[in-house]
Amino acid sequence: MNDLMKLLETRRTYRRFEQREVAREIIDEILVAARLASSAANRQPLKYVVVSKPADVTEVFSNTRWAGYLPPELGQPKDEEKPVLFIAVVQDETISKSSDTDAGLAIANMTLAAWNHGVGSCIIGACNKPVLSEMFGLSESEKLHTVVAFGYPTHTSRIEDTKSADDIKYYMDEAGDYVVPKRKLEDVVRYL
Repeated sequence: MNDLMKLLETRRTYRRFEQREVAREIIDEILVAARLASSAANRQPLKYVVVSKPADVTEVFSNTRWAGYLPPELGQPKDEEKPVLFIAVVQDETISKSSDTDAGLAIANMTLAAWNHGVGSCIIGACNKPVLSEMFGLSESEKLHTVVAFGYPTHTSRIEDTKSADDIKYYMDEAGDYVVPKRKLEDVVRYL
């Protein structure tokens, strides 16, 4: 159980990556982890598009926005830092028109499975969905939910307790690592 808690604590958002390919076996494990996620009424409305060819990764990357709390020169990865893999999470609306919870569970499984191999991730909702939907060949009944960027991080990301209720903005420290303020347990839990 301690290993799981350590994995949960260190699986943060990563935004700068080595330009090293993620092995197909790891990609397959990430996808199996997504498939194993719980699904409301077990309807399983999610599909996935894997983008790993460098030219396609560049195209997806150019249609994403990163790190809204940071100025672009700090938050947006540079060319030599961009992810090497994207996996798009797609909702099949013929199965279910509302699958945000399913998507959240699948994405959590994906990012944890990746991090178990040292592969970091960044969950991106801020993207040009019409352009990417066309690129991915999505049908009228398929809706792009999220793209998740993957790669081997070149920085660390750590949690610190918030100092006040509105102190939730992540930032970069002097070393260029990400610091993510989290509300304290006693601020978010109530026992009855």
